[in-house]
Amino acid sequence: MDKIRAAVVGYGNIGKYVVEALQVSPDFEIAGIIRRNGAENCPEELKAYKVVKDVKELDKVDVAILCTPTRSVEKYAKPLLEMGINTVDSFDIHTGIVDLRRSLGEVARKHNSVAVISAGWDPGSDSIVRTMLEAIAPKGITYTNFGPGMSMGHTVAVKAVDGVKAALSMTIPTGTGVHRRMVYIEVKDGYDFDSVANAIKTDPYFVNDETHVIKVDDVNKLIDMGHGVNLTRKGVSGQTQNQLFEFNMRINNPALTAQVLVCAARASFRQQSGCYTLIEIPVIDLLPGDREEHIGHLV
Repeated sequence: MDKIRAAVVGYGNIGKYVVEALQVSPDFEIAGIIRRNGAENCPEELKAYKVVKDVKELDKVDVAILCTPTRSVEKYAKPLLEMGINTVDSFDIHTGIVDLRRSLGEVARKHNSVAVISAGWDPGSDSIVRTMLEAIAPKGITYTNFGPGMSMGHTVAVKAVDGVKAALSMTIPTGTGVHRRMVYIEVKDGYDFDSVANAIKTDPYFVNDETHVIKVDDVNKLIDMGHGVNLTRKGVSGQTQNQLFEFNMRINNPALTAQVLVCAARASFRQQSGCYTLIEIPVIDLLPGDREEHIGHLV
């Protein structure tokens, strides 16, 4: 069978790990890397690939894996879908997922393409776990406790705030799904720290959490890509009380996000045109290879 030709859009933390995941995926080949500056100052590890500014410069692209900031996903995805290229992304603003699904779904259906959105680990693989726990205990409460660790989405959001030179956003779980955000920033010359800190705290990424902004001299001394999650549900199966489930994970944040994106890219070719979240896709579609072999091994 022909391999799936994937273009990687963006080459930051996630993009680097997506390239690594594609390199070891038996059913993919890398069509090219799309960077804002193209091949200018191209990293040594990309010398084997075509590095361009626009997807139109690449030969036959089946799917584009968007390694871009969440707030630019829709801008990047729509033109690709209009070209008949599938897209996957790790859009992580939970309250915006339904609207993005409607927007990209309309474009994808019109142009016979597929978008898989919010395909990171949360939202993404954790969403699948939450769905399964609610199915087997329909009545109850689920708590999602992140961290402690670096949140890439929140860190990118902070970096976009006017006056921020460099940033790190750490997520600290306080229990029952409540989190504290510890934000460390370097401030650009000429900017007032208090004003910058207030802009961060009122950003939609942070406004609903206890957020502390701390000024530091060198953010790089604090960065660690480790992260994790604890999912707990206590509920009722049928009429039986006190069912308790727990799921734990300790991870390298961008590496796991990248792996889920590659799995979602694969699954996109097994769906009809439209836009999907991971909980709408059969989990077996995330795996390469023969379906019956997986059934024999996993069921």
